[in-house]
Amino acid sequence: MLRLSDLALPLDHPPEAVLPAIAARLGVHEGAVLRHRLVRRGNDARKRGAIKLVYSFDVELADEAAVVARLGDDPHVRATPDTAYRPPVMAPAGWAGTRPVVIGAGPCGLLAALVLAQMGFKPIIIERGKAVRERTKDTWALWRRGVLEPESNAQFGEGGAGTFSDGKLYSRIKDPRHLGRKVLTEFVKAGAPPEILTEAHPHVGTFRLVTMVISLRETIEALGGEYRFGTRVDGFERADGKITALHLSTGERLAASQVVLAVGHSARDTFEALYEAGVHIEAKPFAIGVRIEHPQGWIDRARYGAEAGNPLLGPASYALAHKASNGRSVYSFCMCPGGRVVAATSEEGRVVTNGMSQYSRAEFNANSGLVVDISPERDFPGHPLAGVALQRELEALAYVSGGSNYHAPGQSVGDFVKGRASSAFGNIEPSYQPGVKPTNLSECLPAFVTDAIREALPVFGRQMAGYDHPDVVMTGVETRTSSPVRITRGADCQSLNTPGLYPAGEGAGYAGGILSAAVDGIKVAEALARDMVAG
Repeated sequence: MLRLSDLALPLDHPPEAVLPAIAARLGVHEGAVLRHRLVRRGNDARKRGAIKLVYSFDVELADEAAVVARLGDDPHVRATPDTAYRPPVMAPAGWAGTRPVVIGAGPCGLLAALVLAQMGFKPIIIERGKAVRERTKDTWALWRRGVLEPESNAQFGEGGAGTFSDGKLYSRIKDPRHLGRKVLTEFVKAGAPPEILTEAHPHVGTFRLVTMVISLRETIEALGGEYRFGTRVDGFERADGKITALHLSTGERLAASQVVLAVGHSARDTFEALYEAGVHIEAKPFAIGVRIEHPQGWIDRARYGAEAGNPLLGPASYALAHKASNGRSVYSFCMCPGGRVVAATSEEGRVVTNGMSQYSRAEFNANSGLVVDISPERDFPGHPLAGVALQRELEALAYVSGGSNYHAPGQSVGDFVKGRASSAFGNIEPSYQPGVKPTNLSECLPAFVTDAIREALPVFGRQMAGYDHPDVVMTGVETRTSSPVRITRGADCQSLNTPGLYPAGEGAGYAGGILSAAVDGIKVAEALARDMVAG
């Protein structure tokens, strides 16, 4: 079969227009198209008055060779790739070696554990938080009543931080082996909507992620995997440089010579334990800022014009960036159409914001991070964990600024631009729970961040009508855009100085989002499995 990509059709085209368009694009009669299957559907909204749907199809032809000979140089016509997943090794029958350990049950750890289990290695999964349904209750307790459970929240627990997010399942990573397809296929098996296999920007919301995570756990356990919830890794034991054991919060010493470290970007105590054990760890860049909220209808009209609200398009998203005069990059991050801003702290006495959407993306406001880049060389030099210290400092300031009760500090764009504190909000109400206190966000952000954002807002307003409207709400602080550390690994996916330890995913600094973290989990699991079989 041939993969035909970038086939654009008008937004209002009838279904029967697809076959003639495929035939015309390939230069054949319609009867020569024996079969066609949808692979991907997206949209091109660069011209709001002429929005198009953009498709990729796999096409079976009566005379494929002739079309290939004629269109061989066309980058949008090529052989259909083989996306089937094939594990590189399998555990020998009756495998009796040491069981691999996976630390963390977020997207990276889940897919690492799943692939290891499918290869016959029966992994042990260590998760400091609770199973996902209990974890959901604890997370809602913070949102509704301001009660934080430090080991069970929006960061810690089965499913990882991605469970309470927009559930985006797309990434810009290079993926020549189509491991992303493996991830999406497993998610569909676990209960995700089949549309994620064909949408250009697929997503699932929190409620669907909860059921998916449970299904994945059941699959892993059926293949011999073992979960240990409510168990934190407090120490790493090394001998001759190699990982030999884990010291658990239960008091147990767990012998372990092959460990996937998939702890996520907020496992600060784990980073400290790694540093104390002598594992190579270094500071890395990340970004800090706020969440910004607009009515979703404003974003739809700005992006789609008269087609705003068209069900074929759904709620609109955006991506914006500006290089400020102080040398900082300001950009939108983790945009959540039709969602809400949520409390995402995992430590007492701190406030952290994030964005979340359900699958329907049907809530009134859109939100995204509005963040500014920072780097170790410029902003927190010296210690590998200095970025963690900076995050904690800003989150503690936000806690105090919000009233010291897990309410978040907020400010209208109009007041922010004029450099004055807000005393009330206008026609746009913030969605963050348990509440937002009108104040001045400069109390909890560095001046270079507020200066850069203040400069970027009118620039973005010229690009998207209403973006810098005075009533638009900003809520602080957004500090956990990515891990503040990198647990550096070599080409074999093992720690630079601790063989047997396989740093992976967001927490190790090798992914950013559900899909890329899950793909990284597969890669690391494969490397570990090859090493186990090789002896």
